[in-house]
Amino acid sequence: MKWLLGILINAVLFMALAGYFNGSFHVSGFAAAISASFLLSILNVLVRPLLILLTLPATVLTLGLFLFVINAVTLELTDMLMGTDFEISGFGMALLATVIMSIVNLVIQKTIFHEQHQ
Repeated sequence: MKWLLGILINAVLFMALAGYFNGSFHVSGFAAAISASFLLSILNVLVRPLLILLTLPATVLTLGLFLFVINAVTLELTDMLMGTDFEISGFGMALLATVIMSIVNLVIQKTIFHEQHQ
């Protein structure tokens, strides 16, 4: 259930980012946002651990900030695999989207799970 909720939250975030960064971030519709979110979750399970392992020294040296770069790489991979339905103009936009998504996901998770434990 938590995984499905995460996919829906990321799909809504993709739509919001596409609306705010109109020229740099494009999603053709909500179905494409759901598909991209699902694909990103698969990449996060399969590819992200390998990238983290390969870049462990850089991640340690940057005190974990290199994880944003790894997340941006997985977002770019999602862009490449999705085709024209999901487009990110470049790595800088992917990095910015990653930072925004991380902050929003953190706030949403703290809000949802904090209320459940009270």
